[in-house]
Amino acid sequence: MVAVIGDIHGCYNTFVALYNKLKDKYPNVDIYAIGDLVDRGNYSRDVINFVINNKIKLTPGNHDYMFYHFFKDPTSVFARSWFFNGNEPTLESYEKFEADMFIHIEFIKTAQLFYNLDDCFISHAGISNEYKKFLPDDFEKDLSVLDSFIQNDLRTDRGILWTRDPLLNIGKLQVVGHTTKPEITLVENSNAVYIDTGVFLGNKLSAIVVEKSEIIETFEERTHMEDIIKK
Repeated sequence: MVAVIGDIHGCYNTFVALYNKLKDKYPNVDIYAIGDLVDRGNYSRDVINFVINNKIKLTPGNHDYMFYHFFKDPTSVFARSWFFNGNEPTLESYEKFEADMFIHIEFIKTAQLFYNLDDCFISHAGISNEYKKFLPDDFEKDLSVLDSFIQNDLRTDRGILWTRDPLLNIGKLQVVGHTTKPEITLVENSNAVYIDTGVFLGNKLSAIVVEKSEIIETFEERTHMEDIIKK
């Protein structure tokens, strides 16, 4: 059994409230964050600190990679894209904490792009259905066949950080964020559940508890407005 929290986007107060709900009900559950810890909300630094200090496992999102590359590879497409994707609140959150910033971007760099667990497959945007034509008919028996596609497409619109394509049914539940929905949304054909519910838009932060590809319970926390109202 695992718990997965949707895109947090700097909404620290909302995040902590949802985390506490999960821990109150499932004190021993492993908790994963689906990525996009940073940008748009006011408290990106505090969010990453909390993730590290509470040993939450991260699959980084496109916003996290843009943040990382802005400092480590400033000419890359990730870095250039960050200017147009809500980066100002993230920079402001680190104004007095430069040392934290470099600890945090190293944390993002070393985070796994996906977790292929017995209970589910966790990644930020998911595995595009476009890969199906390149895969053997029985690819579900060994999902390591996806590794090369994931690595080669990191910078493309089809990749695991960016895709908006319909997702590939991989034989177990995919848990993804990235594509914002008003509610947690299960797409049965893809066997995929979308859990980014637009906390930065003033809607809510959501999480699910999963066991053996079954959604056991869902959690939500309405956006705490101090997380998104400009200071």
